Amino acid sequence: MTAHKPTTSAELATETEVALERAVTSHRHHALFSMRASKIKQSAVRDVFDISLRPGLVSLAGGNPFLQSLPLEKIGGMAYKLVTEHGLTALQYGGGQGIEKLRVQICEVMAEEGITDADPDNVVVTVGSQSAQDVACKVFCNPGDTVLCENPTYVGALNTFEAYEVNVEAVPMDEHGLIPEELKRRIDEVRAAGSSIKFLYTIPNFNNPSGITLAAERREEVVRICREANILVIEDNPYGLLRFDGHPIPPLRAGHPSDVIYMGSFSKILAPGLRLGWALVPAHLQRRFYLASEAVTLCPPTLNQLLVSEYLEGHDWRGQITTYRDLYAERCAAMLAALEEFMPPEVSWTRPEGGFFIWVTLPEGVDTYPLLYQAIDAGVVFIPGAAFTPSDKPSNRLRLAFSAVAADRIREGVRRLAPVIADAIAAG
Repeated sequence: MTAHKPTTSAELATETEVALERAVTSHRHHALFSMRASKIKQSAVRDVFDISLRPGLVSLAGGNPFLQSLPLEKIGGMAYKLVTEHGLTALQYGGGQGIEKLRVQICEVMAEEGITDADPDNVVVTVGSQSAQDVACKVFCNPGDTVLCENPTYVGALNTFEAYEVNVEAVPMDEHGLIPEELKRRIDEVRAAGSSIKFLYTIPNFNNPSGITLAAERREEVVRICREANILVIEDNPYGLLRFDGHPIPPLRAGHPSDVIYMGSFSKILAPGLRLGWALVPAHLQRRFYLASEAVTLCPPTLNQLLVSEYLEGHDWRGQITTYRDLYAERCAAMLAALEEFMPPEVSWTRPEGGFFIWVTLPEGVDTYPLLYQAIDAGVVFIPGAAFTPSDKPSNRLRLAFSAVAADRIREGVRRLAPVIADAIAAG
């Protein structure tokens, strides 16, 4: 007798989840898990990433950079030279803070956006900016503390906050980003309830997932509100240099060296596989942050650091960023045009000025999570909006990524998705 095989993506997902849950809960080692482990969940983005590799699917899910535009032969030559001529250094342990030359170069990268007073001594190289988020929680948060974030926000940050058992309170955004009055109101509400707020986590440039940018005129006010409340600002800025017009808005950190921990990354302006990011930390916080980072990774990968340093020194990295900007601007325009062409009139979306993502809003009452499986059966993948909020409520929103998909495939993906959304609205 043949075993029953799931016939749809929804059945497959349900049966897989049930099997995994049985395997975990039935094992005697389950009793050994810490309370913290129960807070660590599989990211919806990772779930969809695996699905999106299926042949024939158009993936509008993953926020991947378009690596085909990189000078791969040149970078390969740099890597070969590093290993063959400097292998005893490149393949050895390194310092926990990161190579000094690279930290100086990171300051030059930040200067492109307007941070002109960065001291390399206050830069800590990390294993991607995700690692920097983890270190920030380790250094500042006790279980039960509160952190504030935009609504919506990066799913990886939410997973980190959950793992450290902190309460996450979301602050509303509008088309101009985080709303200062709402930030002040939220601080007052949380403090009145007796909770300790440690920091505001914000992605001010082309927020992941919404693509929204915090307006320049709001930035000073956001930092002022947090400073007066003795709350740190954690500024996560992986997309800032990818502003389509080539004129980045100065980061929150630019005028506030004592109030903002700035997190940057080479994942979006070079390549994510190198797993290198950094934190620019206020001088009075640097040592604690650095020691906590060293305790997590011992040292960032030496070979990768040397390769990035060689790339910054031996290649026109500013020109490469311009190439990325032009490419992503074209693909963003293609997605906006496809949405206009195919989506029902009840659907709206953001119009980003840079970055990788567009945030789509369906009518109230439509839950986009079940639509994911219908979309997969239609040949397209997206990320449901519920992944990007600390709330457990259903979401009528979804994230589309345009960065790694050619314009014609973007159009085809939106064409496949539109009937799924139209049917859901009609079923209302």
